[in-house]
Amino acid sequence: MGEKLLEVKNLTIGFPEETGMRTVVDDVSFTVGYGEIVGIVGESGSGKSMTVQTIMGLKNRDAHILSGEILFNGKDLLKMSDEELSKIQGNDMSMVFQEPMTSLNPVKKIGWQVAESLKIHTSMPDDEIHGRVVEILANVGLPKPEELCQKYPHQLSGGMRQRVMIAMAMICWPKLLIADEPTTALDVTVQAQILQLLRKIHMEANTSILFISHDLNVVKEVCQKVIVMYQGKIVERGYTEEVLYHPKHDYTKHLIASIPRNKEDIREDELVMQAKDLNVYYSVKERGMFGKKENKHVLQNVNFHIRRGEILGLVGESGCGKSTLAKCIVGLNKNYTGTLDIREEHPQLVFQDPYSSLNPMKKIGWILEEPLKVHGMKDKAKRKELVSQMLTQVGLDPSYADRYPNELSGGQRQRISIGGALILNSKFIVADEPVSALDVTVQSQVLNLLLDLHRTHQLTYLFISHDLNIVRHFCNRVIVMYLGEIVEEAEVEEIYEDPKHPYTQLLFHSILTDERKLQKITDVEQSREDASANGCPFYHRCMSRSDVCREKRPERINLNPEGQDPHWVKCFKYQS
Repeated sequence: MGEKLLEVKNLTIGFPEETGMRTVVDDVSFTVGYGEIVGIVGESGSGKSMTVQTIMGLKNRDAHILSGEILFNGKDLLKMSDEELSKIQGNDMSMVFQEPMTSLNPVKKIGWQVAESLKIHTSMPDDEIHGRVVEILANVGLPKPEELCQKYPHQLSGGMRQRVMIAMAMICWPKLLIADEPTTALDVTVQAQILQLLRKIHMEANTSILFISHDLNVVKEVCQKVIVMYQGKIVERGYTEEVLYHPKHDYTKHLIASIPRNKEDIREDELVMQAKDLNVYYSVKERGMFGKKENKHVLQNVNFHIRRGEILGLVGESGCGKSTLAKCIVGLNKNYTGTLDIREEHPQLVFQDPYSSLNPMKKIGWILEEPLKVHGMKDKAKRKELVSQMLTQVGLDPSYADRYPNELSGGQRQRISIGGALILNSKFIVADEPVSALDVTVQSQVLNLLLDLHRTHQLTYLFISHDLNIVRHFCNRVIVMYLGEIVEEAEVEEIYEDPKHPYTQLLFHSILTDERKLQKITDVEQSREDASANGCPFYHRCMSRSDVCREKRPERINLNPEGQDPHWVKCFKYQS
């Protein structure tokens, strides 16, 4: 592991501005040995993504390499021709991108895109290529890989698209895999499977991995060494446990201490919204001219409420219906049956993917001003003042109002998205993965901002997340969804300390914390078709199943009928 596969020497990158050259990567040097997993951590704008994009030859065209070398197998990538680089990129060296929706070709089928690198870099026959594609799609936890090959990116959930990106990067078994936030958009069970897969590739193929992440628990679990970046510079480096348990630089100490711990129980009896027997389904036609149409449920008999001033967490795997429910609440999806009683005007949604939700042709100031104009604020000076204040509140300089979305990092774009939802001072915010793209220091800042607004303005949040650690520290109550159904609902501490439903237990066992190591997760993603039409949807994955589970759907039961706070669960284990 001591021999160098990748060596970055004195790399300095800058952007030209009116006042001169702005340095974004400043004299960065590090190595990745054969078979090593090296992590890079740091907040948005620290230069970590710019560094790895430059290694892959994908830097912004406006960026200038002011000095340095990038040696791969002893050869300087910066001096190679495009033809020489093309033989390495996607073959010996590959990258998992942070935002799959903008990286996947919207007009090409998944199978074609995953197979492309094999067709370019190998002479495999088509049938072998197809077999390898199906195998890698299955390995990253995607159901029915044969059918998936015929689908387009827009037909997949965000988590599934991210897993396709990971499959594309792994298809040629590269010597170096650069993973830029590879599990940011994934729920915890799939995150655990992907991390296991990365470690499997590392062990079996001796693949070196350069792992960029803002999740320190993931870095600690996966990486042997860690590099800490701040304002374009490396401020600390070393073996992972040494750096994380005995940090020397003040910024590293701040980074480790940045997980928000503050939580208040602000609850009232008045309801902000209530869902009764909410159902959403779509029609799927079987193949062939005379194929029958079949209804597939996205949400099935969903019942829950949110009290004024409450922070309700919603957790579950990708594709369980969380985002569909969010869209129903804010009025973006009206194709549902049942009752959805919203008692607050203008509930606002914080989108999960800020890149696709921000207009690339408009400046940030215009984007944030737009909802103010739509809702009748004619005072231009007042609008600009509110925009400036909001940028400051979400951790950005007011000068960002004059920038375009493509000039911002993923974390900065996410903060703009949050600002857009908060700027109207709505009393009910539906936050769909609002901090999933942010590093831990910015997560802490944004979550604490949401908490401050919650207290001072008596706001109500539906907080959707795959990060169960954040949900535990941020929310009052939590509901757990599986394949469109709520399977458990209780106060946060009760459900985290004593989860009842077998799926909730599986989900919580996948959390990466200081106390709990990465556990082996199997059968993480089963397709909806595997679930029994009449029985419990979790039947095929449940270790406690019985015959009745296959034949009947369990009813919702309160395990705490005498207490003030109910604990709802759908499981035959608790029904007499």
